[in-house]
Amino acid sequence: MTPDRTHRHPQVAGLLLAAGGGRRLGGRPKALLRHDGTLLVERAARALREAGCTRVHVVLGAGAEEVRAHAELSECELVDNPGWDAGMGSSLRVGLHSLADTDARGALVSLVDQPGIGPEAYARVLDSFTCETSLASAAYDGRRGHPVLLGSAHWAGVAAAAQGDQGAREYLRRHSAEIRLVECGDVAEPYDIDTGADLGRLREGPATGGAH
Repeated sequence: MTPDRTHRHPQVAGLLLAAGGGRRLGGRPKALLRHDGTLLVERAARALREAGCTRVHVVLGAGAEEVRAHAELSECELVDNPGWDAGMGSSLRVGLHSLADTDARGALVSLVDQPGIGPEAYARVLDSFTCETSLASAAYDGRRGHPVLLGSAHWAGVAAAAQGDQGAREYLRRHSAEIRLVECGDVAEPYDIDTGADLGRLREGPATGGAH
């Protein structure tokens, strides 16, 4: 069930990392995979907005032209990462940089290849925002996962530490004592779509827009 967002979070932007090339999926860009008839990139962007993010930036890389042509992302800011094949860290740096000239004071970071995480979990973590120093993460049975809330005071440090496919992991490890963990295991499943075996978790369903 979609959360009833009686208030929005204009100070927190949704940051969707959707640049992955799906190397272990035979080179199928993850953004263009479908779940319940909807492209993963559309599904994740919509979930961020339903959770309360009034601004959503989507970082594109592999298949960017096809995503732009076929995905319904008209309410999002699309950000290209030409160095996407260097790993998720590069997309996180590009995404945070794209927010630097906005009025956002926080970023709710999500991954396109986790369709089991929806607006309910996003909303719980989003509601942890209080100020620029906020730092929070979804937890699943006590184990940290996505989405992650980064107050703007942390952006420079996260960008400096983001290398390869590590994303914000190293920065969060160093600042673990400051992180508010928000349990989401009752409303979301944090699995990734990384390999051919994982594709079985996707339900094709009838097409509801996007590429055919």
